Amino acid sequence: MIKELITFLKEYKIFALAIAFIMGVAANTLIKSLVDNVIMPIISPFIQGGAWETATFTIWKIVISWGAFLSDLIYFIIVAFVIYIIAKKLLKQEKVEKI
Repeated sequence: MIKELITFLKEYKIFALAIAFIMGVAANTLIKSLVDNVIMPIISPFIQGGAWETATFTIWKIVISWGAFLSDLIYFIIVAFVIYIIAKKLLKQEKVEKI
């Protein structure tokens, strides 16, 4: 029973998936720190009041937190770019191996 489980995990590359998941979580923390501690403090002098975390504007009685949204948008763009680069390299490598 245990040998079948180990064979299944190896055959379907579950270990590789688990490692990739853990690395993704670690990268997530690193990128979030980069955005919050490096990029946004550079942008904050251009924001009125300098506090990007609390930057808002109000339309009628609706308060929109655009500072937090900007931070999340930059974070998303960085993650999407990194995934694009990794996928491009992996697909290129896969084409070379097929030839």
